[in-house]
Parts: sequence; C-alpha cells; structure tokens
Amino acid sequence: MASPRAQMGFINAAHSFTHYSLLILPTAVLAMVTQGGEFGRDYGRILALATGSFILYGIFALPQGWLAARIGRRNLMTIFFLGAGLSMVATGLSTTPLMLTLTLGATGLFVAIYHPVGTALLVDVAGDKPGQAIGLNGVFGNIGVAMAPMMTAVIAAQFGWNWAFILPGAACTILGIFWLRLPVGDGRAIKQSRPFPNIPAPVVRRVVIILLLIAAVSGLVFNAFTLLIPKLMQERLSGAPAMAGVAATLATLCGAVTQLTVGRMIDRMTLKRLFLPFGLVLVPALVLLSFVQGWLILPVAGAVAAVVFGQVTVNETMTARYFSPALRTKMYSVRFFVGFLGSAAAPPVIALLHERTGNLTAAVLLLAAFALVILGCAFAFPDRREELDPSLWESPGTVPVPVAAE
Repeated sequence: MASPRAQMGFINAAHSFTHYSLLILPTAVLAMVTQGGEFGRDYGRILALATGSFILYGIFALPQGWLAARIGRRNLMTIFFLGAGLSMVATGLSTTPLMLTLTLGATGLFVAIYHPVGTALLVDVAGDKPGQAIGLNGVFGNIGVAMAPMMTAVIAAQFGWNWAFILPGAACTILGIFWLRLPVGDGRAIKQSRPFPNIPAPVVRRVVIILLLIAAVSGLVFNAFTLLIPKLMQERLSGAPAMAGVAATLATLCGAVTQLTVGRMIDRMTLKRLFLPFGLVLVPALVLLSFVQGWLILPVAGAVAAVVFGQVTVNETMTARYFSPALRTKMYSVRFFVGFLGSAAAPPVIALLHERTGNLTAAVLLLAAFALVILGCAFAFPDRREELDPSLWESPGTVPVPVAAE
C-alpha cells in the first residue's frame, strides 16, 4: 500500500482540480465575450450556461457514500480524475452553447465525487488529529480557486479560451493515470488509533441541523464569491481580462494563508472559537466589498476570501469531530449535496442581478444578507471541550465550555 503522504498528495491535487475546473468559465467568459462568435457578447447569458454543471455537482454528491460502499473509494477517485479531465478537454472543443452546457455539466458530474469521497478518505488517512491535514487540503483547494482566474486569463489571451479548458483537462487526465499506478488501499481499511466516542444524540442532532443550514447558505456564498470575483475586479479596476484574472488570483490567495493557519489551530481549539470570529467579520466585509472602488478592492476582497475559505476548513472539521468513520462519507455526501444545491443558484442569480443592474453591487449585498445566517449558525454551534479530548464524552455530566473561558 502507498504511504499516507503519497495518498494525501493525490487527494490534495484532486481538490485543486475540483475547484479549478469549476472556475475556468467565469474568467474564460471575459475572453469569449470579447471574441464574440457563436457564443455572443452577453456575459450573463454565457455564465448562466454553467448552472447545469453546479446542479449536477450537487445532485451527484448525494449517492457517493452509497457508491463508495459498493465499488470503493479508489475506483471512485479514478473515475474522478479521468472523467473530469476528459470533460474539460471536451468543453474546450465545444462549438455551440448546447455543447458547452453539456460538457460543463459532465465536468460538474465527475467532480461531484471529490468532496464526499476524497475528504472522508483524507480524514481517515490523517488519523486522530485531522485538523492540520484538512487545513492543508483546503490550501490546495484554494490554490485551485486562486489559480483558475489567472491561468485562464493568461492561457485565453495567448492561445484562446478553448485551451484554457483543454490544458488543465489533459493535466487532470494524466494525474489519473498515475493514480491508477499507485498501490493505494481503500480508506475503509485504515484504523483510528482509538475508538470513536459515543457522542450524546441531542448534541449530534444539533450539529446536523446547523451543518446542513451552514451548507446551504455557505455553498451559495462561496460559489457566488468565486464566480463573480474576476468580473468584479474588471469592473472596479477598469482593466483587461488578463489583469482582472491576476487581481482575482491575488485576492483569493489570501484564503490559502488563512486555511493553513486555521488547520494548525483547529486541533488545539474548539470549533466555535474559530467559527464565531469568521462569522462576525464576513458580513461587514461583504458590505464594504459591494462599494469600494479602485485598488482598495484588493485588500477588501482578500479579507473576504480569507474568511470564506477559512470557514470551509472549520465546517469540514465539524463532520470529522462529530461523526464516526462509518458514517462520515455518508454525512459528507449529504452535506455537500445540500451545499452544492445552494451553490447551483449562484450562476443564475449573479447573471440576473448583473443583467438588471449592470454591475455586481447588488449581488455582493445579497451575499452579505446570506452571511447573516452563517453568523447565526456560528452563535448556535456547541462549544464543547470534549472536541479536544474525546474521552470526556464518556464522562457523565459534561457541560458546554463558555465562549469566554480559557
């Protein structure tokens, strides 16, 4: 069997490709609109073609727990690499809006495999202290988010928008071939060094409700922010698509720093103590982002990216801490299904608001309103010292830790 480090390397790379593949179009559309041709010059209409991709991304996350139990995580990850890679290549070869819609949809279908299967496999490989591994994995996902605007802008400017899909698709396919050659065991065979504790049912029910509510709202906020940031940079900086792509990359790279820091802190702190500050910052940061102009948009967008991406690491660790390995893949499937259904609403909502108002101010203010729900979830999430010492779950009479306590 390959070492855990080798397995994590492929899982982390898969996370990068997942987010990169879904965020090629928001920057490529700037070149497509400039070039015109068979897709026209309407930004909103072309962006809306990605709606089906995000719907399939959400729907097909749901059965992954069932599929993993029957055909294994290794086989599903093979399907992920090869299916997503070839779908991106096919997208680059599209010549009509219908073909573009279908190939984008196929990409969404295949990358739906990653989060339920890859994240659960990563947590099992990481063992009893998954926080740092989840944080590093989040950095790789953020690298995919951050690099997509810049790389797409550069490739589209040099070779045309088609190659912005073909080149990463070919790279993902090649990585899948190497994954096939790696003697990787199924994550189900990996054992924790200590048994998973018996967490009281009322606590678990509370966490489930909060997790699913967070998933629905943060899925929309995360996806909408990553979709609109290239266009927002172009509007506020009055620059070419290439400059907008580079600016979007610089802003979203701030999220990578946050996720790595959160990953190091998360194994030493209760989740609420990290989650609540993010919720308090996100709402005013989004309101400010809706109004700032010029180069001031870069630090503000960077702050929003840091909070949005840092929160993802906290949310994924919630599932790892409150659900046993036997239930983890299924819970990730349900959670990501709910979250990606929320994210599927992002392309048409952005397209509609941009069409009605002529800019993205209203869209960003809408995200600020949804961020209020995330803040409410942060206040409602339990603050339990048992998260840091699971043996305490077996002790009768354990009580929540006050937020202000040390």
